[in-house]
Amino acid sequence: MNTKTTLSHQIPFSKPDIGEEEIAEVVAVLREGWLTTGPKVKQFESAFQEYLGYGQECIAVNSATAGLHLALEALGVGPGDEVITSPYTFTATAEVVRYLGAEVRFADILPDSLNLDPDQIEKGITKNTRVILPVHLGGRAAAMRDLQTIASAHGIQIVEDAAHALGTYYGGRKIGTLDSAATVFSFYATKCITTGEGGLIATADKRLADRCRVMRIHGIDRDAFSRYRVPGASWYYEIVAPGFKYNLTDIAAALGVVQLKRLDDMTRRRELLAHRYLKELQELPLCLPSSCGPEEQQSWHLFVVRVLPTARISRDKLIERLAEEGIQCSVHYIPLHLHPYWRDRYGLKPTDFPVSLEVYGQALSLPLYSAMTDDDQGKVIEALTRFLKS
Repeated sequence: MNTKTTLSHQIPFSKPDIGEEEIAEVVAVLREGWLTTGPKVKQFESAFQEYLGYGQECIAVNSATAGLHLALEALGVGPGDEVITSPYTFTATAEVVRYLGAEVRFADILPDSLNLDPDQIEKGITKNTRVILPVHLGGRAAAMRDLQTIASAHGIQIVEDAAHALGTYYGGRKIGTLDSAATVFSFYATKCITTGEGGLIATADKRLADRCRVMRIHGIDRDAFSRYRVPGASWYYEIVAPGFKYNLTDIAAALGVVQLKRLDDMTRRRELLAHRYLKELQELPLCLPSSCGPEEQQSWHLFVVRVLPTARISRDKLIERLAEEGIQCSVHYIPLHLHPYWRDRYGLKPTDFPVSLEVYGQALSLPLYSAMTDDDQGKVIEALTRFLKS
């Protein structure tokens, strides 16, 4: 029997979970005629604020990258400052530090969670360290109690890269409500909810929130909707800072409004799929994701396995064989210190971050998304078992 998946039945690595309600909401915005930042963005921000609770202020932006940049800028990060983050992440996490003329200092990760190792952070702190920037990789929360203890002891701030972590809980609280200066979410097409492109800053600091709101639209003191559509509004505005073009559109926010209402259901579906992987792959030569603590819940944005040296096939060959069957996988991540820019700027060697290097050589991200069918997941499991079981 030919077990290969036909091209018309490929299993993507990720797929947005979009329904008729999302489509109708976007069409309604198009019919209304106000397409850029306006009432739908405000509705999305309000809904997100209600979802998080704890009185967090929410500022929607056009990407998580923009959100991280704005949060660090609002904290005054600049030349001469240092920000500690993980090398095991996408480059956006670190590049925003360079936007501001500050320097990146990497700290290695823990082998189980793949998140920042608090001991390595402690070793990397200098008199110039201003911010710790943890990444909740794959939707698994970083060791935030330890990080908060370190930050408090050294008088530095924390900005969380929660691009993967919408729906994640730590210590019984949602990521986005902890005692950090700011938390930044992503709504890119592969994320737990999507606006196509988009992001959001959550913070309890009103001063930081106000600065981010101004800086997201050219440093203008009022947005266009307030100037042109609010009754009694004036056309007059003032530039109060050299800002950026980071605002989210109402078209994108329309998607977000509906997706946010569906978040809990989509998270539960991801969790069911993840638990099936954990159960049915446990006899294979794979290192599976480790368990969370009792007061934690992960969003399962990613399902990262590690192909062990005892496997009959290498990680790279396994990806090739799965692709031949129409199953798309990915690798999260190529550590930043292996990329030319970061390597050359800081004179880094592959072995400088041994855990990141070892994990990278084995890591494989399996297809996982809320719209994934049981049958498609079964095909992934069957293929993995066939290729890996000796």
